[in-house]
Amino acid sequence: MDALIQFSIPVKGLGNGIHEYRFHIDKSFFDQFEHSPIQDGSFEVNFIFDKRPEMFDLHFDFYGTAKAACDRCLAQVDLPVEGDNRLLVKFGEDIDEDADVIFVSPEISSLNVAKYIYEYICLAMPLINVFDCESLSEPPCDKKMLAYLELRENEEEDEDEDGSIWDDLKNAFK
Repeated sequence: MDALIQFSIPVKGLGNGIHEYRFHIDKSFFDQFEHSPIQDGSFEVNFIFDKRPEMFDLHFDFYGTAKAACDRCLAQVDLPVEGDNRLLVKFGEDIDEDADVIFVSPEISSLNVAKYIYEYICLAMPLINVFDCESLSEPPCDKKMLAYLELRENEEEDEDEDGSIWDDLKNAFK
């Protein structure tokens, strides 16, 4: 986790008020997390740390692309991913269970935000890894796979028109 030291915010010496940070996230960041659903990507994270006497208000704004296999054609594509998240950090013991509020000791000297950045990027990933690649001048799509899928789709439509075994079974019991 030493590679994630740059994401540690020294809260003890920081004055009250708004502090802005910018981070660049790449493959080396995702390599720090075991079993990460994202193996490679490039993201820009704008992080706003609002230090108040009674709590910290963290704002994460990120955008970028994650490399993934397209669920349609299996080609390697850069999926656009963006997000905007807020996290409150309060002092004391865990009173409420809330995903947007965490509790830390009032004696905390630094806060590492790497795991929160990682979680927010993972949660922003689409469930189905496809995007409109037809609008690109050079789409990364696997043309052979798309042609095969179209052929199979047409065959299924022909089978539906001819009737199926289920129609025959329905007619047999009438």
